[in-house]
Amino acid sequence: MSIIESHPTIDDTYPTRKAAEAALLYRQDPVVYGAPEDGPIDRSTLDSYEADGFLTVDQLISPEEVEDYRAELRRLSADPQILADERTVTERGSDEVRSIFEIHKISEVFAGLVRDPRVVGRARQLLGSDVYVHQSRVNYKPGFNGKDFYWHSDFETWHAEDGMPRMRAVSISIALTENFVHNGGLMIMPGSHKTFVACVGETPDDHYKESLRGQEIGTPDPSSLSILAEKHGIELFTGPAGSATMFDCNCMHGSNGNITPFPRSNVFIVFNSVENACVEPFSAPAPRPEFIGARDFTPVGD
Repeated sequence: MSIIESHPTIDDTYPTRKAAEAALLYRQDPVVYGAPEDGPIDRSTLDSYEADGFLTVDQLISPEEVEDYRAELRRLSADPQILADERTVTERGSDEVRSIFEIHKISEVFAGLVRDPRVVGRARQLLGSDVYVHQSRVNYKPGFNGKDFYWHSDFETWHAEDGMPRMRAVSISIALTENFVHNGGLMIMPGSHKTFVACVGETPDDHYKESLRGQEIGTPDPSSLSILAEKHGIELFTGPAGSATMFDCNCMHGSNGNITPFPRSNVFIVFNSVENACVEPFSAPAPRPEFIGARDFTPVGD
């Protein structure tokens, strides 16, 4: 199987899945592109985001709004058409819903959240431009058998398989249930966003079909993870429903499985700068389907 080495007119600043050994590469892009006057994030929070690669908002949406989104989650997970849609991903070894992708196109309720100034306004400020939705999904991590998400940098996959050229994207995870220390919350290595881990292994055809349930190709090697963890440590995010975490596309992050009775659900939206639109994949035979990596770069409106 041949691999598309790079887009013919764009240099591959972050080569991955092309060598026999993993490598740690310095970040070549800014982290914060905007200024305090460009949005709701103040200077100290922008500085913290630049240093750590993430920020938190204690209550981004109200308890009443949380209930509306939870009701929509229940409706979606009970809709036979949604369950049969290829955008719905189930857990390994069961019919439990793991994720529903392109949620802002499936649900008007979540489409409104994407356009909410509290959400998109922060993304525009961090990225210093208009933005489009590269990916959206709701994650269901049910009690007792919600599976883990192994350590990874989103940018590594988006660069290799979607053709995202540079590190100019941000994700927001909004909690729709309480995040405890024990129900599989988000873990991030603060400061890891300034190091790119080049992974080994060629990308198979239709890799997304397996990687959405449990990724293997494109995951960092234990040695690289150990170096980053020893240098940066690991932070675990807890907080009530309605809280949010925004993090840089190259943050090393993951989450444990959930064997508690307490479910953990969140809505996850990836904003990419319109000035960083995806090209051909840098290390994959073909782009992933549009419901995973958008090819429509229309800016999000208010």
